[in-house]
Amino acid sequence: MSDAPALHVLVVAAGRGVRAGPGGPKQYRALGGRTVLRRTLEALAEGAPSARLQVVIHADDRALYDAAVAGLDLPDPVVGGAERQDSVRRGLEALEGAEGDVVMIHDAARPFVSRALLARIEAALEAHEAVCPGLPVTDTVRRREPDGAAGETLDRDALSRAQTPQAFRLGPILAAHRAAEGREMTDDVAVAQAAGLRVALVEGEAANVKLTTAEDFQAAARRIGGTEAMEYRSGSGFDVHAFGVGDAAVLCGVEVPHGRGLKGHSDADVGMHALTDAIFGALAEGDIGRWFPPSEPAWKGAASRVFLEKAVERVAARGGRLVNADVTLICERPKIGPHAEAMRARLAEVLGIDPGRVSVKATTTERLGFAGREEGIAALASCSVALPEDGA
Repeated sequence: MSDAPALHVLVVAAGRGVRAGPGGPKQYRALGGRTVLRRTLEALAEGAPSARLQVVIHADDRALYDAAVAGLDLPDPVVGGAERQDSVRRGLEALEGAEGDVVMIHDAARPFVSRALLARIEAALEAHEAVCPGLPVTDTVRRREPDGAAGETLDRDALSRAQTPQAFRLGPILAAHRAAEGREMTDDVAVAQAAGLRVALVEGEAANVKLTTAEDFQAAARRIGGTEAMEYRSGSGFDVHAFGVGDAAVLCGVEVPHGRGLKGHSDADVGMHALTDAIFGALAEGDIGRWFPPSEPAWKGAASRVFLEKAVERVAARGGRLVNADVTLICERPKIGPHAEAMRARLAEVLGIDPGRVSVKATTTERLGFAGREEGIAALASCSVALPEDGA
């Protein structure tokens, strides 16, 4: 690699990462005590020590970026655009005129890129206009018809799963991005091919995964688990709301038709309130009233998912992950059973975990007490949270 042209690595970190669930942009989430972005940059610096790293960030993320890269010797970040293509183009334009004509473009959310892969890509670029690492497709692949039916089987031997970094000569790929402005394309290889560049495939690495979903983060945490011990904490929550005027009750994020609604400063979602308290309890960070005082007008009529999202965000900020959640609704009516699956799905969406880790069930008090008299609804919730042992 020492005889190769001077190398730039453009790290694209301007995305929002919404598929990873609540907790802020995924590139700034903690993974084993370090942010994903820092892990990616350190892996690149180790794997290609002569490379010049340039990061592209979202305009709103400068404080997060500064905290993530503290102590690293990097140039000022480039502010990206509305779409990934815009961000890459701006990053390439920032490199225009700099010494070196080779650039690798890499996703910030791929923190496990290896020295061997970087060397393989750089070596291939000496003989090709552009290079993309890829993995073979091992599963049977079929088209999906518009009606959801299985369509024709595709030849998997002719298919490849693209990864990054994708490598190019700086001048041609910048020209290609400028020519593609306003045309949506899937990745930088597609931009290059639209400009007539031939892209060579090299062998990728299964370990070079892109962290996209909450499950990806959990798998990554397990992967590095040998270097960091986790402790498991449990939390519990309880909440009650009285019935009032209305024709539906919001329970675990689902509007359930009923002759009355629930009274409260927010939308009075007793299930989400109890679960929010359970998560805050596992973190030892107070309760829902501390974070969202009912005396503040801002929370009047607020959707309770806002409260639950904050609790999940706090788990991520501590470098942890939510393991499971269990909610029990206590009432005579409305009947919860017909809506339980929808409630599980809604909670899983907000929590950023698989629905198989979420339980929603109901019970009655055999006509005893306020719930038995149908004066209101109560909820019990519990959860488990995994935190780094030094994350007290």
